[in-house]
Amino acid sequence: MAEMALLTALIGQTIKLRWKLSLQVQSKGPVRMIVTDYYAPQHEGDPARIRAYASYDADRLTDAAPFDQVGEGYFAVMIDQGEGNTPYQGITALDGGSLAACAGAYFAQSEQLPTTFSLTFGKSSSPGVAEHWRAGGVMLQHMPKASPFVASATEGTGASLRPADLVDGEAEENWNRVNMLLNTVDELELIGPLVTPTDLLLRLFHEEAPRVYDSQAVHFGCTCSEDRVRQSLSIYSAKDIATMTTEEGRVTADCQFCSAHYDLDPTTVGFEAETASGE
Repeated sequence: MAEMALLTALIGQTIKLRWKLSLQVQSKGPVRMIVTDYYAPQHEGDPARIRAYASYDADRLTDAAPFDQVGEGYFAVMIDQGEGNTPYQGITALDGGSLAACAGAYFAQSEQLPTTFSLTFGKSSSPGVAEHWRAGGVMLQHMPKASPFVASATEGTGASLRPADLVDGEAEENWNRVNMLLNTVDELELIGPLVTPTDLLLRLFHEEAPRVYDSQAVHFGCTCSEDRVRQSLSIYSAKDIATMTTEEGRVTADCQFCSAHYDLDPTTVGFEAETASGE
């Protein structure tokens, strides 16, 4: 889940996003689902918002590596630019040994953009600061479009594209060089806080003359509300609502992202509601 949230934050800032980016894992393994949402800042200077949750079968979890807990399934990227726009969805298989590899495969296959990630997370401590969780990562992407011969060579073959398949000639040399530089990164450099992101970029890529742009704050943020719960229940009849009503005579709902609990009068929900929610 930490890896998924980090991927979402990194990818979210590379997209000209007006509303929401979602990453999702669906699998037949012990970890059945991981869902993350990244909401673009509403106004200049505002933080972006992110939320995440995982659904799993505790009885099936093992001591195996985290990626081995997801099993067979798919990795999905969904972009919703808001009202009036058709949502986009791209899907790739759960393979490659990590969620970062799945994200790289998505960009190679769906966007034809060579992309690699270096991610890590863990507990960090520094003088005067209590031990706490931190995460850090680098997303490396070759921006020009793939050469035309790549599309024609793989079209209709069902072949799975890799980042290296999308570059050739001088571009391939450059791509290989920056990936070799990225491979020198240390986990402690990624996690911080002793090494700042700008210092890390200079350490890794000083010969590439990196440019640093303004940072984008990312905070936890959930969009759930009582109105949204009522809206989701508005498609149900009074008979359906009765099946959802507890022995105490209430309809309840819990947000998987923030654990908010909603307790509603069954007569005020559904399309056959007898009374308005404000009465």
